[in-house]
Amino acid sequence: MPHDALPPDPFAGDPDDPARALRDADDDHEHGPIGEEERAELINDLSDLAVYQALLEPRGVRGVVVDCGDCDEPHYHDWALLRASLEQLLHDGHMRPHEPAFDPDPADYVSWEYCRGYADGVNERESAR
Repeated sequence: MPHDALPPDPFAGDPDDPARALRDADDDHEHGPIGEEERAELINDLSDLAVYQALLEPRGVRGVVVDCGDCDEPHYHDWALLRASLEQLLHDGHMRPHEPAFDPDPADYVSWEYCRGYADGVNERESAR
């Protein structure tokens, strides 16, 4: 995965990195290679994401919102960040923590289900011609 697709770590190499404890805790968990089924799902998700972005970005949609089950808060992912996160999961078996979107406008983001429905609608319209 092109790690330069993710924002650079501002504390890279800093011995006083405030996130060091999080990374050390993450290192305690074994991140083995992902299974073939999960790999296929991620490749499919990346393909779908490209379609969703091509259809929705020109309409002003900035990315996807995901309801987090851990914190009960919506997480807003711009297209590039979501793609980079999925690619990292595909290649490394886990995603590194990242900063949430700063003061996102919820109107600029849609759910994955909305993306899927929108793409299905476009495909249906195209096949009806």
